[in-house]
Amino acid sequence: MFAKKIRELRNKKGLSQEKLARLANVSFVTVVKIESGESRHPTIQTMAGIAKALGVSLDELIKA
Repeated sequence: MFAKKIRELRNKKGLSQEKLARLANVSFVTVVKIESGESRHPTIQTMAGIAKALGVSLDELIKA
């Protein structure tokens, strides 16, 4: 699931959830909800922003 992958990539880069949210231009709450699995269907724009902030492709981010 992409929630776990986002958390792993974020931790590997040494980013807080707040910093990731700023870099991805999304709200802190959005990042928290995605990582916790509460938000199971984020928008493609949100996922693209997170992928860019983490330095990975969107495909890489959403693949299990």
